[in-house]
Amino acid sequence: MRASLASSIAVACAAALALPVTLVAPATATARPAANALPPAQDELPGSTQSLPLRPLGASVRTFGADPGAATEQGLTRRDVRPFSLVGVVWDDPATPLHGTVQVRTRATADGVWSPWQDVETHNDEHGADPGTAEGAAGALRGSTAPLWVGDSDGVEIRVRGEAGDGTAPLPAGLRLELVDPGEAPEAAPAPRTRAMAPPAVLTAAEAAASGVNSGLAPYGATVIPAADPALETSVPQTPALDTSAREAPLPATPAQAAAEPAAAKKKPYIGPRPKIITRKGWGADEKIREKGFVYTKTIKAAFVHHSATGNNYTCGQAPSVLRGIYRYHVKSSGWRDFGYNFAVDKCGNIYEGRAGGVAKPVLGAHTLGFNTNSMGVAVLGTFTSTNPPAAVVTAVARLTAWKLGLHGINPKGTQVLVSGGGNLYKKGKKVTFHTIAGHRDGFATECPGKRLYGKLGTARASSAKYQGRS
Repeated sequence: MRASLASSIAVACAAALALPVTLVAPATATARPAANALPPAQDELPGSTQSLPLRPLGASVRTFGADPGAATEQGLTRRDVRPFSLVGVVWDDPATPLHGTVQVRTRATADGVWSPWQDVETHNDEHGADPGTAEGAAGALRGSTAPLWVGDSDGVEIRVRGEAGDGTAPLPAGLRLELVDPGEAPEAAPAPRTRAMAPPAVLTAAEAAASGVNSGLAPYGATVIPAADPALETSVPQTPALDTSAREAPLPATPAQAAAEPAAAKKKPYIGPRPKIITRKGWGADEKIREKGFVYTKTIKAAFVHHSATGNNYTCGQAPSVLRGIYRYHVKSSGWRDFGYNFAVDKCGNIYEGRAGGVAKPVLGAHTLGFNTNSMGVAVLGTFTSTNPPAAVVTAVARLTAWKLGLHGINPKGTQVLVSGGGNLYKKGKKVTFHTIAGHRDGFATECPGKRLYGKLGTARASSAKYQGRS
């Protein structure tokens, strides 16, 4: 499935060699290969990706040879592009790390002002499917940086510099700048007055499938799964009336999995009240770009908390657009089967459904390389290396985990043993003990979820346990 970019790189390199660096002509947006881009259609949500091959910069122009990785500095000079709001860089081989720095500056559509240079997080390979899984071995996978939210923009400049112990390092082959337009969310249709037993005709098959796995919690096509009254939690039917995942899923839910929530509810008070969750329909996910079907793991024993590293320059009203941008970047640019995280939380504490498959089900995500099995991933939208997360974020993580971990009888203040699927801290097959609510850095050598957010996880554990009714 992986599309070859060799020919486009060769053309771009030839053009770069033919022109002085200061006279490189503005490039037009390069269309994604057919496998990764779809022509506009009436039944598609808006949104698009521009993919621009990077070129040698500075001294690299003189030393750049046939090998694209020989250049130690690549980028693009200032240029006009179609509107976009999120940026990232991808390359051919996901197993090849990018040792260096990526910096971009963008021009705001509203006033034409160029931003300062902004750093893009280069270490993103630790967010992904486990090695050896179908998704982890997919031919469409590419190496990728974290995405960065820049807001409505129509101009861009980028520089990528290879850096190692000796000050330089070759860059991965096939570097491309991805400019993502998340598009506008569609207007929500009026919610049905009663819980439908079958999907309404206004939903596409893909939308009905994504919504159907939650239909025991909210009507088909609902934009929100409402918070549950703890006193009524056990009376809410949790198994979807029409579970389309049973038809589609490569690993369909077993009867025991499908009954997990009502069975766990009987163990109250150790299940927290379900919080309000904005559905994929609610944030405008285009269900046609993900792979068909859902994949499940056996249970949920632990929750890994992440930050998205997309920056903090968004309003909470823009959070659905940020999610659509990340979703398109994960699928179209990075080659993942779907949005990587099971849930997302914005800085106002709103909780969003992430990867499709059902919020109450043990959906297999691609969030913590080596430890996606029997876990869930929660991404807080933002970067929290030097910025403190708002209190609403910590509260939302606590409420979400109190409910979801409670469905599986898990104590948020306890520990759990997971088996590594392979990574840079623990070899494959290694049994590792984690806090039930852990940070991404506990399973992989990474800064994620940022020092400031990581420091709040103890508070989240204590609060989550209280929401479950534990002392």
